[in-house]
Amino acid sequence: MNLGLFAFEKKHLSRNIFIILPAYIKEFFKKLYSDFMSKIHAAITAVHGYVPDYRLTNQELEKMVDTNDEWITSRTGIKERRIMKDGASSDMGVKVMEGLLAKRGISADEIDLLICTTVTPDHVFPATANIICDKIGAKNAWGFDLSAACSGFLYGLTTGAQFIQTGMYKKVVVIGIDKMSAIIDYEDRATCIIFGDGGGAVLLEANNEGLGIQDSYLKSDGSGRQFLFMKAGGSAFPATRETVEKREHFAYQEGKTVFKFAVTNMADAAATIMERNNLTADDIAWLVPHQANKRIIDATASRMGVGPEKVMLNIEKYGNTTNGTLPLCLWEWESQLKKGDNIVLAAFGGGFTWGATYLKWAY
Repeated sequence: MNLGLFAFEKKHLSRNIFIILPAYIKEFFKKLYSDFMSKIHAAITAVHGYVPDYRLTNQELEKMVDTNDEWITSRTGIKERRIMKDGASSDMGVKVMEGLLAKRGISADEIDLLICTTVTPDHVFPATANIICDKIGAKNAWGFDLSAACSGFLYGLTTGAQFIQTGMYKKVVVIGIDKMSAIIDYEDRATCIIFGDGGGAVLLEANNEGLGIQDSYLKSDGSGRQFLFMKAGGSAFPATRETVEKREHFAYQEGKTVFKFAVTNMADAAATIMERNNLTADDIAWLVPHQANKRIIDATASRMGVGPEKVMLNIEKYGNTTNGTLPLCLWEWESQLKKGDNIVLAAFGGGFTWGATYLKWAY
């Protein structure tokens, strides 16, 4: 529009204001609408998952520790979990990436960034993300690991989205993968009944239709670190003969305290994301909860007002795969998702860490 038309000479002022202003307002709001619709969102354009073949059932665990199927099922909802007998987290990551790339019909060298969310990296360093990139031939990608326990995939999803939304990158992969069997003490019934191996990944790309990640609510509280952690192996408690003898290189959990924090904060996060985006239970197509404990999942769904028919639940098959639970759910339910579906992902993990993400399914 020619701004010269706004000639503020007194003799033309009243006539020009009433002739030009309505058209100017119309153009202004048209531009606002156009800008809104063209805002870049980071959308999931492909998802893939992987779990090892071996099933560790509750009946097998009965022979290893003082527990039984009824006790495990009633308290956690878990019937079996997958265990990787040979290989590392990166090997599962390669399986996931091969499926993801094939599904999207792209090559590894098209990936700009790979974020690997894990608490069981192949090594303290280098990053498992870099190892995966090397193994799949992603020569144009850089990558890093992100550790936030069971909330890691949400943290990684939000982080990866920023690179898409700013226009810096076109294709960002977020992997959630863990070989929990590598850090579980199978003489400790408080943890060995819960965790399994596996994971998945999503590909993030730009979307101009208003689909994709809409909002994230992420929190942490380090004062809860002693209730769910692995004590030894870091700089605070480097590996020694004593730390090994005390079995301090395995995951430790104080179940009652963790349950109390998780059941409150995961539900609160999901409710908060709904309130911030004016969503009702009827608006939600799916809740994708972290698969740690069925009672925590039920409490979250109840707080949201969402019925069980809208809750993705596979904990009975896989247990808690830590960073892998959310992408594994999306992978298993992919065929049921519809373009535009409102989806809420929620998680809680050691640290403590927790949060929720709201997205609109893009395909």
